[in-house]
Amino acid sequence: MAAISSMVNLLAPGDHILCSSDVYGGTYRLLNMVAKQAGILFDFVDFSDTATIVTNIKPNTKLVWFESLSNPLMNVLDVQKVSEVVHKIRSDIIVAVDNSFVTPYFQRPLDLGVDVIMYSLSKYMNGHSDVIMGALVTNNKDLYEKLHVFQYTCGNVPSSFDCYLVNRGLKTLHVRMEQHMKNATAVAVYLESHPKVVKVNYMGLPSHRQHEIIKKQFTGHNGIVSFYINGGIEISTKLLESLKLFCITCSLGCYESLAALPCKMTHTSLTDEERQSTGIHDNLIRLSIGLEYYQDLIDDLEQAIKASGAMDKS
Repeated sequence: MAAISSMVNLLAPGDHILCSSDVYGGTYRLLNMVAKQAGILFDFVDFSDTATIVTNIKPNTKLVWFESLSNPLMNVLDVQKVSEVVHKIRSDIIVAVDNSFVTPYFQRPLDLGVDVIMYSLSKYMNGHSDVIMGALVTNNKDLYEKLHVFQYTCGNVPSSFDCYLVNRGLKTLHVRMEQHMKNATAVAVYLESHPKVVKVNYMGLPSHRQHEIIKKQFTGHNGIVSFYINGGIEISTKLLESLKLFCITCSLGCYESLAALPCKMTHTSLTDEERQSTGIHDNLIRLSIGLEYYQDLIDDLEQAIKASGAMDKS
């Protein structure tokens, strides 16, 4: 969050941020609680149609923010197209993307035209659930200098030991991401064929609605799978409570498998109406698939789904 805050610090009262409506709950919270208090204006809009982006850019728009792979619905945006559309309107608008979900191992957004990439290093880059750290990456010297000033002035500086831990994790990033992809693909295929699962969101499935963009802009797939169980909040809660191998937590992207109920965990800062309009329903479950043997994870999900009392979808 300190990394996102640094981006907001580039702006002045009266400046405008155009943000994708399908973003991490912490981003919603920061804009609504911090940016608003600082007099910075913002709008959340659907970025899947670039025409919507064009119509919502204002004379005072200074920052466009989105996620290459959204949390928790796994929506994929055409990073290159978004960058081109925004910069065609005004070259001074900063285009920033959160690429935490796929890491530079599977995508290089700077090559696709963005100005800044944000990474939550706490997730895949570190991979061991023992660091809280973020990073901003840019090839724009002026932006770098401004961000660097905010970093040391505001104290957004990680400890040397945390940096050591992230460097340790980076040494195995390529090995871990390949295994995350293998395991998540197996779990997603299992869930997609399950009679009690309404829908599965995973970037590695051919059924993904942005499959062609994924093939064009990514070299692989991550370990995050979300799905809608057939039922309501009681069913989804019982399912999570019945899991034995998955740890229940808001985090993701580490060696162990994690599970979350977004409506009650990561996206509680949204109103009920906002959650419903963006697809964060009571029956949505997000899984961060770890490095365990995938069949053990499938077996755990199978027993938890049975224990939840979910009915077959009609």
